Amino acid sequence: MSSNEISVRQELAAIFRLLAHYRMTDLIHTHASARQSDHTLLINRYDLMFEEITASSLVEIDESGALMPGYEDAEVNNAGCNIHSAIHEAFPEIGFVVHTHTRAGAAVSAQANGLLPISQQALMFGGAIGYHDFEGFVLSKEERVSLARDLAGNKALILRNHGLIVVGANAYETYNRLWNLERACEIQIAAMSGGAELVLPAKEVQELMGQQAQSERQLQIEKMAWNASLRLIEGQGADYRT
Repeated sequence: MSSNEISVRQELAAIFRLLAHYRMTDLIHTHASARQSDHTLLINRYDLMFEEITASSLVEIDESGALMPGYEDAEVNNAGCNIHSAIHEAFPEIGFVVHTHTRAGAAVSAQANGLLPISQQALMFGGAIGYHDFEGFVLSKEERVSLARDLAGNKALILRNHGLIVVGANAYETYNRLWNLERACEIQIAAMSGGAELVLPAKEVQELMGQQAQSERQLQIEKMAWNASLRLIEGQGADYRT
């Protein structure tokens, strides 16, 4: 295994440990993936809690969602394999994909207006969020097409009545997008629960925030946040790297 392949495994395992640390989990039922080569990707085993996932426990699948040789006996989430392989196949530039079922994310996914531009975290997406209607467990080939269509060039996809998906070119970009989207959903649910009228920033401010979120400085900040988060889980034991 090359040093790059090992690094990708360790970064994806770290994402799982961070999801567990911040309780962005749903028992064993959600998933994250990373591109391993031109036509293969890594995804989590179905029978492990995220606290248990290590670099070596990750399973390799192809862009159709099928298990690669050597992994035929691994327990995998078939819907997860379908979702992630569909996205990676349609968008080769995407390095990582994370899917969650958090309370706030699922709640916003059930709201007709979706994510509202009422927080700094929400505004960082610059409106680059797609929406995908619920069709049951994501097991069909047909839904692979509609998933890719609805994600298009967006940073995230809200699965109606289901949860959230974020994508990124690398681990730190994907992790920060997940953090901001989850926090934006939490803020929205909290703000709406009071029943007061919500304040929306002016349109030009919304557009400015979208631009600022793409600045070189913001990318540096995302790297710092990722490295700081790695130190956090290193303090709990670095076995995820094994």
